[in-house]
Parts: sequence; structure tokens; C-alpha cells
Amino acid sequence: MRCFTVLGPSQTGKTTLVAKLASLEGTPRKSASPYGSSLTEFDFKDEAWCAVDTPGANEALALAQDALLVSDACILCISPTPDDAVLAAPYLRAIEASGTPCVVFINRMDEPRGRLRDVIAALQTYSNHPLVLRQVPIREGDTIVGSCDLISERAWRYREGQPSALIELPQDAVEREHEARAEMLEQFSEFDDWLLEELIEDREPASDTLFAISSRILKENRVIPVLFGAVSHSNGIMRLMKALRHEAPPATALRTRLATSSGAEETALSAVSFHAYHKANVGKTVLVRALADGLKQGASLGGATLGPLQEAGSGKPISGSVQPGGVFAALKSDHLPAPALLTQSTSVEPPDWTTPPTPMLERILVPGSERDETKLSATLAKLAETDRGLKVMQEEGTGAALICAQGPVHLRDLRKTLSEVFRVEVSDRAPNPIYRETISKPSDVHYRHRKQTGGAGQFADVQLSVRPNERGQGFTFGESVKGGTVPRNYIPAVEAGAREAMEKGPLGFQVIDVDVTLTDGQYHSVDSSDFAFRAAGKMGVKQALSQASSVLMQPVVRVEIHIPSIFSGGIVTLVSSMRGQVLGFDRDENAKGWDIFRALVPGGVLDELGRSLRSATQGIGHFSKSFDHFEELYGKEADTIINTHGAGAQAH
Repeated sequence: MRCFTVLGPSQTGKTTLVAKLASLEGTPRKSASPYGSSLTEFDFKDEAWCAVDTPGANEALALAQDALLVSDACILCISPTPDDAVLAAPYLRAIEASGTPCVVFINRMDEPRGRLRDVIAALQTYSNHPLVLRQVPIREGDTIVGSCDLISERAWRYREGQPSALIELPQDAVEREHEARAEMLEQFSEFDDWLLEELIEDREPASDTLFAISSRILKENRVIPVLFGAVSHSNGIMRLMKALRHEAPPATALRTRLATSSGAEETALSAVSFHAYHKANVGKTVLVRALADGLKQGASLGGATLGPLQEAGSGKPISGSVQPGGVFAALKSDHLPAPALLTQSTSVEPPDWTTPPTPMLERILVPGSERDETKLSATLAKLAETDRGLKVMQEEGTGAALICAQGPVHLRDLRKTLSEVFRVEVSDRAPNPIYRETISKPSDVHYRHRKQTGGAGQFADVQLSVRPNERGQGFTFGESVKGGTVPRNYIPAVEAGAREAMEKGPLGFQVIDVDVTLTDGQYHSVDSSDFAFRAAGKMGVKQALSQASSVLMQPVVRVEIHIPSIFSGGIVTLVSSMRGQVLGFDRDENAKGWDIFRALVPGGVLDELGRSLRSATQGIGHFSKSFDHFEELYGKEADTIINTHGAGAQAH
């Protein structure tokens, strides 16, 4: 079986393209996962094929990356509008990082929206591989009625619902065809010395030889050929399928590519998993492509035994072994991670290029009932196993379920899966902002803890000096007690009490960057205890903090924003509008046509940054974040935060 992925932006006709390709000969067999990916098996020219169709939303880019793990080649389906080329930039980035041979298919060419050359030039901005036009359109007025293949120089006229008809190339297209063919041959000659010599000697190379060269340089992933058509009319479909059949690498090449990119031993690789999902009453299903012989129910894979196997497209049980290159669904094989490279005895982490973009949307999931609350934690853990674009944590302070999703569409799909598959109903809200407080002036206190309630009493007397620390220094504790006024064995209890006092200051937030020094005190030989000195330390520090002019501290986060260069002009304004500071930007060395901006922004604007970035970059831009420092916040904004999240809110 040979396998390819169809990927690209939304609304480019990917799903229709797969359906048309799969229906060229016979009846296709299709299955879909709850995450929006679908898998179609079909036969073409006595060969078995498998097409993976991935969602076009940028938030689902991880699904496309994982599908490339099992693909001999891929088809990037794009719009015929030059301005839309940027929408394909994330997919070109993933394709190039994966090393997967690619064919670009420009769809909807029946809708004249721009020159073909302009589309390719715009797309080339984001590709290190040369884009090589393999066809030229035949036009009647503004309408494309056919195409001419630049290698065979045969012209075809489209016929609605029927195979294209072979025609003579119209005279008005001859000059354009010769010019495009010369350009194609020049691009090919960069990867073939024989062809270069033929062109220098002004000899016309034979079509068969050119097809062989074209096939070789696609298998070697040297160029990206560009074909076009109109999927809704079945125009250009047969030519695309023939290109895949003759020019895409065989299934055996995938094993070598995966071993090279991951550092795994090629001969040990038995299979590669690329997608997993849960279904009600079925459990976990893992989609796997075989790379070696002998995979069947009961065989060892990934360090344990395989459960029942099914055909990935039809869902029919597989009784025998799966042939190398075959794709199958593994049931009751929960030990298999996805994606992963699999040997008989273990699973290997997939290559780094499969790492999804950092999730930008943080939300607290609120269970709808006590029963849902009981199930939520375990259910989220299961989902995180099958969705690497999802991160599951706990909210600081409350311990509530905190998830990091790729964006609002990803969040919606997550809630839908929780409801429909696991019967867990949740709503969501923004997490509580993380604020801190510190003090702006020193304070000295003398605090005596004394209780007499029958039996042994409680007595501890402490004198404490509380001072602001430098930013980022945190909490420090020291003592300068002389003459044994506080026995050494009680001093750790005073420190423990002081640390407890830091958990919530006068403004209602955790206190940071404070130094506490025990300077003097008294004890009682009978009534003093660790407990008493701990209580004295805690209450004494609380009293000192209330006298030390508390200041609200907001988190400042360092963000790294990844965007296509075409959008870079608006980023400085966007960051500045959120009281952020741009630190600088560079060209992204790992992705042509992309920039990386580094900035500092207040932690409270990350949600807004995510929304604004998606809006400003048509959903393409993304950022990663890391905590940098806390800084003071004053005025009305600070008062609002204290009343909403701090002491003001707790008083109501």
C-alpha cells in the first residue's frame, strides 16, 4: 500500500480532492476520527492506496504533522489567489521540516482570481524548495478550458464529468508553453548534469528521459512540482494521480527517512503510529502504518501485545498479517502512544518536527456535576495521550483543571469530545490571573503569643525585622539572637511561621521578595513550644506586613511570536497596545519567509494577545511564553485587581 496526505488551508477543496482521487477506479473505503481527520483507502492501477485528509484549521496543524509521519508523499492543496498564499505557509513549513516529497495542487482554477505565475511566486516566499510549474493552462478568454503538460507537450481539453480529450495545442498558447517549458528544464538541470549538458548543447531531451528525471528529483525531495485543476469539475485529477503513482517514492523509502530523522535503527523499526482517538463503547483506537512483516493480532509491538486489528478504511477485522506499507487500526492496544516510532520491544519518540505549536489558549474547565468532577481528571489524562496539541495542568491555588488548547476551535472540539465520547459535561472560564505582592518599606514588630487554656499553656515572644528584598530574590530568613533569648531549637519554627505568613498578604496575594530577621525574643521553660513560636512568627510577620506599605506585583512574561514576514509590520503596534515591550526580531532560520519577535508583555494580556495575533495574521501567527519577572503595578488598575481578585473580593 502507498500512502499520501492531503493538507492545506480551509476551504481549498481538500476533502473533495480526496473523494475524486479515490473514485477514479472503483469504490473507496472511508473512515473518520472525532478530531476531523479522515482516512480513505482505494485502488488505482492495481495498487492499494491510502489518503489521509487533515483539517484545514491552523489549530489542527498537529494532525497534519502527524500524518506526514506515515506519508510517502503529500499534496498541498491551495487557493488560486496570490494573496492567499500566506495561508499555506504553516503547511509548507511542516512539509519541509518533515522531508516529505510534496506536490502542490492549485485548485479552483475555474474561478479566475490571478495569474498562475503570481500564485507560485507568492508561494515560493515560504519554500526553500524550488516550485516547478509542470503544466500551463489553455484559456478561452478568462476561462481555463484545458492544460498542456510541459514534459510530454501534450494538450488536453477538460470535459465536464468525463476524461479530458487530447487536442492540438492552440497557436495562441504555443509561445507561453515554450517559455514555461524552458524554465522548467532549467530548474531540472540544476539537479541533473546530463540534462544541463543537453541544454548547453541546445539538444532537445526526450520526454521519457525527462519523466525519469522528474520522478528521481521528487523522490529525492529536491523540488516541489506544481499542478492545477478544478476538483469540483474533476479537472486535473487524473494527471495528479498519475504524478503520484509514477513520481512519489515507494513505501520502503519511508522507513529510511524516519530512521534518519529520529536517529532510530532502521532495521528495528516495525511500524509508526500517527493518530489515536477514543470512541464511546470502543475505547482507544490507534492508527498505525506497518514498516515490516509480521504485524498481526497477538504480535509484539511497542513492548506489548497487539489487540484486534481492523482495516483503517472499512473497519473490517484483519485476520492475517498486515503487509509492509499497510495502514491498520489497532484496538485494545492502549500501550501504543501516538505518534511514535515502534519496534517490537519499545516505542521511540517521534522526530522533533512533529512537535505541535505551543498552545495559546488557557481555560479552566468547570464540571457540570459532582459526577463529572470525579471523572474529569482521568478523562483529560486520556485525551492528552491522544492529542499532543493539548496540555493539562492544575490551576495554582485552586487545583482546578487547567487546559492549554491551540485556540477556540480546538477548545470547542475538546468539549464536544468530553460530552459525546466520555459523557462529561463542562463549561469553561478564564483562569485566575497570577498576581503577587511585596512591601515597599521596612517594619519592625514585637509580637507575643500567649494562651492559657488549662494544662500546658502557649508562650512565645519574638522581635522581628521585616525588610524589602531585591526583585527576584524571593523570601529570605535570618536571625541575630544573642544570649539564648530564643533557644536554637525554636528558630526553625519561627521561620516556618514567617513562611506561612507569606502565603497571603494584606492585599490578598502571595508575598514575595521579603527578608525576615529574628532579632530577639523570650521563651518560657514550660509553656514554650515549636507550635507557639510558629504561631508567633506567623502573626508577627502578618502584623509587620500590614505596616510595610504593600505593593501589587503583576507577572511579566517573555513571549516569542512566530509570524510570516508579511505581517511583521503590525506586531510592534500590537505589542505596544498591550503595554508590552518589543525586545527585537530576527528572521526565522528554520522557516523561510517567517520572523520571530521577542517581547515582554504583562501576564494578564496573554488571552488578548492570542486573539489579536490570530486576527492580525489570519490565524497563522502563534507564540510561546515563559515567565520573566514580577513588576510593581499602581493606580486605578491595581485597585481594580485588588478588588476583583485580592483582598477586596475576599471581603465580600
